[in-house]
Amino acid sequence: MLISNAFAAGTTTGGPDLMGFVPLVVIFVLFYFMLIRPQMKRAKEQKNMMDALQKGDEVVTAGGQLGKVVKVNEGYISLEIAENVVVTVQKQAITTLLPKGTIKSI
Repeated sequence: MLISNAFAAGTTTGGPDLMGFVPLVVIFVLFYFMLIRPQMKRAKEQKNMMDALQKGDEVVTAGGQLGKVVKVNEGYISLEIAENVVVTVQKQAITTLLPKGTIKSI
């Protein structure tokens, strides 16, 4: 006979192997500290910046527009991007709060 018979291996006794869960726990902990926690921190900083916006602040939008805040509403902000040119953008579109005088130096 060219093919030998295969027999089933003996079964092991005991409960679930807890050592199999350790890599999953380690991966979850790394995932939390490297991805979730920094993202929550950035979101909190962004929200605080949005709440602190006031008339006269210089900001950059997500689209790259640079302007001075003229008016702040609940969900929208009016930006003066040039003399007598005012555009309205959503508050969420503001990405960066610039130091005062940045627009004049550009």
